[in-house]
Amino acid sequence: MIELAFPPAFILIIGALLIAVARPALRPAIVLLTPLVTLWAIWRLPDGVLLTTQFLGYPIELVESGKLRRLFATVFAIMAFAGGLFGLKQARWTELAAAYAYAAGAVGVAFAGDLITMFLFWEFMALFSTVVVWCGGTEGARRAGVRYAIMHLVGGVVLKIGIEGVMIHTGSVDIRPLDLDTVDAWVVLAGVLINAAAPPVSQWLSDAYPESSPAGGVFLSAFTTKTAVLALILLFPGAEVLVWIGLYMVFYGIIYALLENDMRRILSYSIVNQVGFMVCGVGIGTQMALNGAAAHAFAHIIYKALLFMSAGAVMYQTGRRKCTDIGGLYRSMPLTMACAMIGALSISAFPLTSGFVTKSLISEAAGQQGLELVWMLLAAASAGVFLHAGIKFPWFVFFHRDCGLRPADPPWNMRAAMLLFSAACIVLGCFPGLLYPLLPYPVDYVPYTAAHVVTQLQLLMFAGLAFFVMLSQMERMLTITLDFDWFYRVLMVRVATVVERAWRRLTAWLGDRWRDLGAVLRPRIEAWFLPHGRLAQTWPTGSMVLWMTVILVLLVVLAQRGTA
Repeated sequence: MIELAFPPAFILIIGALLIAVARPALRPAIVLLTPLVTLWAIWRLPDGVLLTTQFLGYPIELVESGKLRRLFATVFAIMAFAGGLFGLKQARWTELAAAYAYAAGAVGVAFAGDLITMFLFWEFMALFSTVVVWCGGTEGARRAGVRYAIMHLVGGVVLKIGIEGVMIHTGSVDIRPLDLDTVDAWVVLAGVLINAAAPPVSQWLSDAYPESSPAGGVFLSAFTTKTAVLALILLFPGAEVLVWIGLYMVFYGIIYALLENDMRRILSYSIVNQVGFMVCGVGIGTQMALNGAAAHAFAHIIYKALLFMSAGAVMYQTGRRKCTDIGGLYRSMPLTMACAMIGALSISAFPLTSGFVTKSLISEAAGQQGLELVWMLLAAASAGVFLHAGIKFPWFVFFHRDCGLRPADPPWNMRAAMLLFSAACIVLGCFPGLLYPLLPYPVDYVPYTAAHVVTQLQLLMFAGLAFFVMLSQMERMLTITLDFDWFYRVLMVRVATVVERAWRRLTAWLGDRWRDLGAVLRPRIEAWFLPHGRLAQTWPTGSMVLWMTVILVLLVVLAQRGTA
C-alpha cells in the first residue's frame, strides 16, 4: 500500500513560493525546513510507479521511485539545505526562491518515470537556473544569463525533438535504455550531453557559473550536470561512445582549469572534468561502473559545492575572484582554508575522503573489463585533477603570494554550511559502507586495500612534486581563455557586423541607382501621364478605331496559334 505519493519536487516548489511571499522573519525557517521535509518525503516513497495520469493518450508517470532515483533525489535535497544555509543571510529572497525552484526541477527529473515528465522538469530547471545566474546582479551576469538561456533553449529543443521521435516510432514514453541505432536516440543523447556540458558545447558552464553570486554558484554547481548524468544512466547505459566522450571531457576540463586565473572558472572547468569521469563510467556500462558513476555524482555534488562555498566565501569577504588579486588568506581565513583543503583533497581522491571511495569504482570497472587504455587515462587524469583543483586552487588563493588583505572568515551560516559538507566528505571517505548500500546494484568492492592506497598516494605525491617543480610556469597572469564560445561571442558577432555593413552599403547603392533611374524616367512619365501629358489629350475617333482594330487582329492571330 502506498503511504505517500505526493511528488517531493512539489514540496520544494511550495517552499519556493512561500519564500517569495513570507515575512522576512519567517524566511530562514522556510529555507531550512523545506529541504528537510523534502528529504523526509523522498525516503517515504516505496519502489515502483506511484503516481500516474494520462496526456494525449500517453501514460504519464509523475513519480517512479527506485534506489538510483532515490540516491540522486537525496543528494539534491541535501544540497538544497546546505545551499540555503550558505546563502541564508546574504542571498536575496528572489535568489533563494529561484534556487529552490531549480532544485525542485532536479528532484522532479530524478523521480520522472516518463520522457514527457522528465522534459518538463528539465526545462523547469533551465528556467530557474537562468534566474539564479541573473541574480549575480552585474552586467556580466545579465549577459552570461542570456547566453546560458540560449544554450539551454537549444538543448531543450534538441531533446524535445528526440523525445518526439521516440514517441512516434516506438509509441512509448517510458524511460528505458535506448539503443543508438536510430536517429531519435542520437538526438536524445545530444540533448542530454548539452546539459552534461560535454564539449564542444560546455562553455556555457564556465561562462555563466562564475558570474553568479557566491550562493548562486553553490546551487549551480550541483543540479544541471548531475541530472544529465542520471539521464545518461537511465537512457544510455553501456553506450561505448560515452567512454570516449567522457575521457575527452576529463582532459578538456584539466587543461582549461590549469590555464585559468579566475578561481570560480577553475572550479567550473573542474565540473566538466569530474562529470567526464561519470560519463565514462556510464559508457563502460557494467554494474560496478554504473555504481561508480552514481556514487561519484553523489560525492561530487558535496565536495564541489564545498569548493564553491570556499571560493564564494573568499569572494564575499574580499570582493575579488582572480588568483592574481588574492593570496596569503590562510592567516585571516583559517576555517575557510581548512574547508577548501578538505574539498580539494576529496576531489583529488585522497584516501579517507569521499572521492577516494567513489572515483575508484569507475577505474576498477575499466580494469575488470580489460580496458587498459581507459584505466591508464583515468589514472593520469586523477593526477591532473590534483594539479588544478587539489593544489592550484588552494595554493594560489590561500598560501601563495601575500596580497595584503586580512578578511575574516565569513558569517556563521556560511561557516556552518562549509563545516557540514567538510564533515560529509570525511565521513563518506572513512565509512564508505554508509554510501554503498544506497547504490543501485550490490557492491562487493573494498576501496581500502594496500595496493590501492599506495598507488593513489604515489600518484598524488608525484603530481604535487610536479606542480612545485614547475611553479614558475604555473604562475597566474591576467589572461583570457579562449573556448568554443569564441565562435559565437566573437566570430559570429564580427561576421554579423561585416554582413550588416555590407547590407547597408548595398541598400545605399541600390537607393542611389533607384534615384538616378527615377531622375531619368520622371520627365518621360510626366510627359505621358500628367494632366498636360500625351495620354491625357483628346484623340480623334478614327485613331481609336484604328488601334482597337490592331489589337483585335493581334488577339485573333494569337488565339489561332494557340489552337494550332
